[in-house]
Amino acid sequence: MHPSSHTKKDFPYWLVAIVLLTIAMWGRILTDELYTDVADKLVRGVGVTILVTLIGFTFASLIGLALAVATLSRFIVLRQLARLYIEIMRGIPILVLLLYIAFVVAPGLVYAWNWIAESLGFDPIRTRDFPLLWRAVMALTLAYSAFIAEVFRAGLLSVDPGQVEAAKALGLSGWYRFRHIIFPQAIRTIMPPMGNDFVAMIKDSSLVSVLGVYDITQIGKVTAAGNFRYFETYNVVALYYLMMTVTLSLLLGKVEQKMRAKYP
Repeated sequence: MHPSSHTKKDFPYWLVAIVLLTIAMWGRILTDELYTDVADKLVRGVGVTILVTLIGFTFASLIGLALAVATLSRFIVLRQLARLYIEIMRGIPILVLLLYIAFVVAPGLVYAWNWIAESLGFDPIRTRDFPLLWRAVMALTLAYSAFIAEVFRAGLLSVDPGQVEAAKALGLSGWYRFRHIIFPQAIRTIMPPMGNDFVAMIKDSSLVSVLGVYDITQIGKVTAAGNFRYFETYNVVALYYLMMTVTLSLLLGKVEQKMRAKYP
């Protein structure tokens, strides 16, 4: 029997283990005063984590799609510029890029804005007026746009060129070809890695804590520094991230199945 047939029949014991672990942890949270206090404090950071991820991933996807199209352009300048951007962003660690955006690019943007504002008669702004939260979102957006660009590029290249040429021969517009021929076939290749990148961004959003942004990780650091109960505090921090990532992975799996049924 082919190995894949065994995989399809595998019962998700790993999921059962995670559910039991989660139930045990929540039982501790509901019955232990220290765990309850930590969990209540960390809830305030969940919204920030979700906000950073959703906004960052949305803009990263838009930029990534534009970059993917540029890498496949017939114009060599566009191809080379897109490739340069992608390689630079993929080659710099996200933490380093986060610090660079926050403390180099952001002040530079403020300086440029003030130069333009003064010439137009507007009041200048201070660097501190550029919130650290949005600097973090900008960094994650730029970092992930390069990875997502490669996902889109692979998906677009997976479509049979003969079908695209046939559509051109029929006189179909570029948008019509993309919407009805290219995208429905490319989405099958794009969806799984895009889902993985989304889950990865949730975890990488914890890096914004180095800027003092009050996400789950930062609140956990502050809480642990105050109560000196690192074991209990980081247990809850890990639980929150695990619940979000596993739940999202399961939902994305369902969406992927529906997409495959819609675009077989």
